[in-house]
Amino acid sequence: MPLNKNQKTKILEDLKEKIAKQKAMVFVDFTGLKVKDISRLRKELKKDKNEMKVAKKTLLNLALKENKLEITKDKLTGEVAMIFGFDDEVSSARIVYQFSKKNSAIKILGGFLENKFKEIEEIVALAQLPSREELLARLVGSIASPMSGFVRVLQGNIKGLVYILSNMSKR
Repeated sequence: MPLNKNQKTKILEDLKEKIAKQKAMVFVDFTGLKVKDISRLRKELKKDKNEMKVAKKTLLNLALKENKLEITKDKLTGEVAMIFGFDDEVSSARIVYQFSKKNSAIKILGGFLENKFKEIEEIVALAQLPSREELLARLVGSIASPMSGFVRVLQGNIKGLVYILSNMSKR
């Protein structure tokens, strides 16, 4: 059943609002994806404050133009859904990428990051980045590594002295 003008206006306003608030946006082709899989993907996205929205391509293009974002029509093929990342730039891409590895029916088409269009390869590279917490843990580990090595070296001298003294006391 076709949408009337009021419904289209409401959808367009919703899309414009979401596009204005997003930190990252990923486009996916979900042709052939089962409803239960779409529901599972939506739940995974919602956990990290992301959202999946499906709209007609003409409404999507209008909303993008109103937010001064440009995309060519050949980039959006098949049934297109938008994944909005409101909390951080990486989580939406990571969730969709992990989901696409398990389910081949979903394909990443590209996306917007910092209001610039990024190709599929760039979105996949973004999705493969370690999480912020993991990067911070690596940083702390690399800073602490020289100090802990120095402490171990100092302990080795003391252990050697204790070992020698204990052997001498046994004689």
